[in-house]
Amino acid sequence: MDDHLKQLILLGREHYTKREFDRAEYLLRQVVAETERHADVFDMLGVIAHSRGDFAQAERHFEKAVSLNPNYTEAQLNLMVTYNDLGKYDKAREIYATIRHRGSDGAAKNDPFARGKIANMHAETAQAYLDLGMGHEAIRELERAVALCPSFLDLRTRLAVLYRDAGSIELAKGQLEAALDRNPDYVPARITLAVILLTHGEHDAAISELDRALSSDPENRSAQMYLRLAHGQRGRSEQPRA
Repeated sequence: MDDHLKQLILLGREHYTKREFDRAEYLLRQVVAETERHADVFDMLGVIAHSRGDFAQAERHFEKAVSLNPNYTEAQLNLMVTYNDLGKYDKAREIYATIRHRGSDGAAKNDPFARGKIANMHAETAQAYLDLGMGHEAIRELERAVALCPSFLDLRTRLAVLYRDAGSIELAKGQLEAALDRNPDYVPARITLAVILLTHGEHDAAISELDRALSSDPENRSAQMYLRLAHGQRGRSEQPRA
């Protein structure tokens, strides 16, 4: 590769990283005009096209990137997302199967970026099921997401809410406690746990959780509101019956 081409790629990647997509695209297209050998250049062009909502163009760029490097996990995942955006679900599943198969040999399996992106896609699918009122299918998708990325505390909390709504209280508590074990200051999980405790009459435990949530986030309106409610409910429960 000559120095001029190296400079174009270097500058193009720099603008891309800064999300200065117009400048990046101008430079990367110059690279493509000289050579089509660089899979990462096509992947960046695909991301730029996708960010503008030009899914057809993004598809072409990502397919080119994958054809140049069939083991390019990031480009495959980007292509998978684009296929879903275009309604090409069968093609998206084929890409997913390829990644999973390769992962069984240890490649994609140990790529945290790949695992994170697939986990988030499971979460998006879960939301789609929820929108259709298909709660059990949504739970299965979020279970897959959490299995891939147990450190994604937002996904654990979302799964806990679905478990709660399905009546699986112990499973919900398990997810929330696991999230708080990883990060005791993760307020959404603590508030969700407090709500579960409150609705099951465990007022003292709920108040304890809400106090801890407010120690992490003193201005949290939800925690403040639930704490007032918990104190009120506890007061009423302690009143002697006539």
